Amino acid sequence: MSVAGLCQICEEARARQHCNRCGAMVCQTHFDREHGMCLDCARRADPSGVEGDTYQL
Repeated sequence: MSVAGLCQICEEARARQHCNRCGAMVCQTHFDREHGMCLDCARRADPSGVEGDTYQL
């Protein structure tokens, strides 16, 4: 799936991923590949496993 535009979290980097939970378009820095979610959703789904903006990149 092609995603165009800016990351909906940082609003600076190009969005290259799509969150499977909320639908947000996010950059690779704000995407958790393991869960297929943006970091915001990943934190809500598993708050003990997500730390900062570098989790599972």
